[in-house]
Amino acid sequence: MGYKLYYFDVRYYAEPIRLMLTAAGKDFEEINWTMDEWLAGKKKESPTGKAPWLEVDDRKDEFEKARVDWSADFFRETALPSWEFFRVKAGRLPGYPDKIYQEKALPALKTAYDQVKKLLEESGSGFIVPSGLTWADLYLAENVRHANAMDDNFAGMFPFAIEYEKRVRSHPSIKDYCETRKNLRTSYCTVPGK
Repeated sequence: MGYKLYYFDVRYYAEPIRLMLTAAGKDFEEINWTMDEWLAGKKKESPTGKAPWLEVDDRKDEFEKARVDWSADFFRETALPSWEFFRVKAGRLPGYPDKIYQEKALPALKTAYDQVKKLLEESGSGFIVPSGLTWADLYLAENVRHANAMDDNFAGMFPFAIEYEKRVRSHPSIKDYCETRKNLRTSYCTVPGK
């Protein structure tokens, strides 16, 4: 079976896909581009006008599957207001980062990560569901990494999230990949090396 992953030359949204494929033992080809190349026309190649996308030739207990999907959806929707802060802090949007942080990002991060903590405690496995590592864990761990790179207070407020991210990255199915992957920055909102 052939897998092709298309994304920018950063980790961000594509990293959970890379981790999932690696955890599943699947080889994949990666096609990357810069933001300038995207704006110059690469966007037209996307099936939806967005990235990443995966070309694939190709299951779990239904309750766990639903919980995994719900967890990632809940996190995304709840944490969404924090993304404005990340973009403003990075200079990608105009605004006052301290004000946006206090009014939007901090409440959103607290709500999102309180729920993640609850899910981890309920599962008893150290991951979102009792059976272990899922794509939601990979997605959440990459978001932890991004938030920690952008918010100087993150690790102090959510130490469990930092430990969770380390636990996900050290899972035997992806540990080697995490230690040897291309050195890509976390996102275009973070400085290189973060």
